[in-house]
Amino acid sequence: MRLHPSTIEAVKERGDIVDVVSERVALKKQGRDLVGLCPFHDDKSPSFTVSPAKQFYYCFSCGAGGNSIKFLMELDKRSFTDVVMDLAQKYQVPVQTVEPEQRQELQRQLSERDRLYEVMAIACKFFEHALHQVQGHHALTYLTEKRQLTPDVIQQFQLGYAPGGWDTLFRYLTEQKQFPVSIVEAAGLVVPRKSGQGFYDRFRDRLMIPICDPQGRVIGFGGRGLTDDAKPKYLNSPETTLFDKGRTLFGLDKAKQAIASRDGAIVVEGYFDVIALHAAGLNNAVAALGTALSAAQVKLLLRFTESKRVVLNFDADGAGQKATERAIGELETLAYNGDVQLRVLNLPGGKDADEFLKNHSPSSYFQLLDDAPLWLDWQIELALQGQDLRQGDQFQGAIAALVKLLGKLPNPALRSHYTRVCAERLGMQDSRFTLQLERDLRSQVKGQRWQGRSKKWQRPADTSLRQEAEAELLQIYLHCPDYRPMVRAVLEERELEFGMSHHRFLWRQILRLEQSQATLGSGDEALDFRTELLSSPEFSREDLLPIQPLLNLDEIGRLDLARPELSVRSATAAMESLACAKRCRYLLDAWLNAYLHYQVLTQKYQEFLESGELDLDFFTPDEGAVSPLTKVIDLKTRRQIGGNAPASQGSLALASQAEPLIRDEAELEAALDKAFNQQQGHLDDYSRDRQYLHQLTQQRQTTYDDLTKYPVATDLNTITDDESE
Repeated sequence: MRLHPSTIEAVKERGDIVDVVSERVALKKQGRDLVGLCPFHDDKSPSFTVSPAKQFYYCFSCGAGGNSIKFLMELDKRSFTDVVMDLAQKYQVPVQTVEPEQRQELQRQLSERDRLYEVMAIACKFFEHALHQVQGHHALTYLTEKRQLTPDVIQQFQLGYAPGGWDTLFRYLTEQKQFPVSIVEAAGLVVPRKSGQGFYDRFRDRLMIPICDPQGRVIGFGGRGLTDDAKPKYLNSPETTLFDKGRTLFGLDKAKQAIASRDGAIVVEGYFDVIALHAAGLNNAVAALGTALSAAQVKLLLRFTESKRVVLNFDADGAGQKATERAIGELETLAYNGDVQLRVLNLPGGKDADEFLKNHSPSSYFQLLDDAPLWLDWQIELALQGQDLRQGDQFQGAIAALVKLLGKLPNPALRSHYTRVCAERLGMQDSRFTLQLERDLRSQVKGQRWQGRSKKWQRPADTSLRQEAEAELLQIYLHCPDYRPMVRAVLEERELEFGMSHHRFLWRQILRLEQSQATLGSGDEALDFRTELLSSPEFSREDLLPIQPLLNLDEIGRLDLARPELSVRSATAAMESLACAKRCRYLLDAWLNAYLHYQVLTQKYQEFLESGELDLDFFTPDEGAVSPLTKVIDLKTRRQIGGNAPASQGSLALASQAEPLIRDEAELEAALDKAFNQQQGHLDDYSRDRQYLHQLTQQRQTTYDDLTKYPVATDLNTITDDESE
């Protein structure tokens, strides 16, 4: 069996070298790289280096080196195909194979790619040469006078000029260089005439900017018009075998080393912003080729930076702000999960980087870069920008925008921090009003994050886990006075509540006793809750019976609490993981519901495209009839795809959607877009919460490092000595 090159490339792209090697070798951070003992020889001191930026490993002792595929081949003595197949399964890469009859065609495609690289390189040299001829004088003047670029910078970026003739480049490539017309057309350099007779140059009388892949090979061009009536102002190469605009970053080939050395990247809007920044010594800048920055482009950047710091420096005008918001929308999942440290830089005066550097020093830009706020801080300021918070409608609008932002944060500590920040911004320096706002915001954010609190999403095993976690936390509070502030803080920060009725009863009594002590002016740290509760005439024996095991701590119980910090971490993580897992089940069911709804609409839209007629009867049921969007779709069982019990034997019912009547094509397309966004939103939320649930699971586990960091107290003095009565 022979694997298709696209499969191999996808495995190389997704199979991160650190991910693969760290499963076999203990790696330790050393600068930008990681080091460990070489698995290929009897290594006594770490000589084995892994480079995340280069996706490469190398041993300075035995000389072993290569990528993730070669590492597994050499270590396990397995074939190339077997290793690629295993990695494809691990990283969920679809496997394509090449049958014997397909190999000749594949060889032709590989040969065509080589020819495309060749024709693009020659076209680039052609444009460079034309820039320095008489016909390119006005383009060169534009670069040196208006853009103030030096000859070295012009040469570094291989800037050129496309002559104004209709077929100058076409004739040069086909007649002088003898390239087949099909190759020149496939490279996106020429356009077929509407008459069907011949071709003309795609780029004419334009300043030419080569676009390169990370290896420095020319794969496309950006052409800037040189006259006021040039339409469009910027013309890019079309999508080709070599050029995928959504996966390409302008300037990355020249910026990747600087991104690694500076440990961060700057993303700007235009070609000349990148060129100006590189000319000023800020050579870790790239541009997103006129599209919203995509997750694929950012993942490409993140391979070169350890801190994952990416600064968006788009124009500060309205269009630039919208571009920034679109980019944040594309990167939302990465940003919320902490996979990228995303910051936003708006230059003063609404200028772009090129304009700013004409009147300011590079050091001024560096300073602004260092002070760039995190993307969430920037979005908070944007939500409050121009709002008169004294006006009720504008105040409520600002609240709604902030709740929507905060509700997407999966980390409760971060959510708590930003809730407080927003309350302070809205409170207008009124401390009492700020505290009330913070409580209101927390309540609204909690409701926005979770609308499915019914027991429908709870599992039987959850009860015993909740019982154990809550009991452990209450025992620490009762018997480890030094850790009471920690427990109170973590309950507030993570917005946790006791779910078992007898635990809620005990917690209410604890809070009541503390309040009484505070009213009397005494501290609450030395309160003996056990004595107070057992001696109180307010409670009968029946009241105290369920909480008796918590009040009376035996020797085994005291040993269980010998590491209170770990116990608090584990118990709170367990309590929060229950809510998180419950929410995941709800989101998965919501996604499935939205997905099936989308499939029904898609089917109707396809029928409309084929017939040209919209089935209005489908979308306008008779009064009292079942909604036409409530369909039963045959499936094996609901359980297999993540739901609860099946709606009926061997089928899955799609819940009714409260959709407006669909009367024409535009409304059907709008409904399709809405349904797609709903299912994608549920899927993104589910992915974020699943990742956070994984973090909580790790917090519940105790590692060797934890045992070393929190040794058992030999005398257990921090635990009150209560004997069972």
